[in-house]
Amino acid sequence: MSDTEIKNAGANQSLRHLAIIMDGNGRWAEARGLSRSEGHRRGAEVMRDVARACAERGIEILSLYTFSTENWRRPAAEVNTLMKLIATFFKKYQQELIEEGVVCRFAGDLSGLSPQVQKIIREVKELTLEKPRMQLVILLNYGGRDEIIRAVRKLAKSVADGELKAEQLNEAHLSQQLDLPDLPDPDLIIRTGGELRLSNFWLWQSAYSELYFTNTLWPDFSGSDLDEALRAYAGRKRRFGALGR
Repeated sequence: MSDTEIKNAGANQSLRHLAIIMDGNGRWAEARGLSRSEGHRRGAEVMRDVARACAERGIEILSLYTFSTENWRRPAAEVNTLMKLIATFFKKYQQELIEEGVVCRFAGDLSGLSPQVQKIIREVKELTLEKPRMQLVILLNYGGRDEIIRAVRKLAKSVADGELKAEQLNEAHLSQQLDLPDLPDPDLIIRTGGELRLSNFWLWQSAYSELYFTNTLWPDFSGSDLDEALRAYAGRKRRFGALGR
């Protein structure tokens, strides 16, 4: 593909939703003799740069795995730093995101976050754009299994209340109870940092997502790395269980 074709790859309707598992902040920092917190700070800057690059390439939706339900197991100091960075990110770039035509949405069990972070999320969610250029989905306190369990609990209540019969339940019913039911499934999931797993990310939604793994650590991820992933995606054939031509 030419450079022009790469940059236009996201405009193709076959790639509306790009999802990224941002991995490698701590290892990036440790390799440079820096604190893990410094790696997370650098990673937050890259979030902004990649969001802008995706908008330029015509990608409609970018979802970023920012803080998982399992991340609470990390040292308290690191968790506190991550939460402060989330707050700082939106305070610093909120106006820029608006000017760039980016609307922010959130997935995950937001009730488990600190009151300060919840307040910032409410403020960001209230900022609506008439014709957004791109949706930026931030996954906070998110786990794919947790999301499915929360959805099943809602359905179980509907059955108990007599609103639905158990034998009527299907995929559509469960999909409607997920955090962002209107969001199309990710077309492509990128994981940085060299690990080869989904780590509880978009488990229901990723059933037919294309996967792309790179050894590049998240703080080093750039527009050229994004283009390389788009090039790989453009060369694949998505069959969704059917026979290819």
